[in-house]
Amino acid sequence: ADLSWANLREANLSEANLSGADLSEADLREADLHEANLRWANLHGANLHGADLHEADFAGASTDDSMVLPDGWTVVDGRVVPS
Repeated sequence: ADLSWANLREANLSEANLSGADLSEADLREADLHEANLRWANLHGANLHGADLHEADFAGASTDDSMVLPDGWTVVDGRVVPS
């Protein structure tokens, strides 16, 4: 799915299958991504500030330095993980 530049602020995407989705530059602030499948998703420039990322699967997701993560989360070896 091409969700680049999409306004998904405060969206309920818990348990959503976003595998391979293009979420580049998407506004995901305060979104519920609990248990979402984000495998192989493109997250370049995505704003995830305040999003619920607990138990979300980021395996193989593409990240970059312009991506904004919620407090308590970081990218380690290309994976989004709790810090």
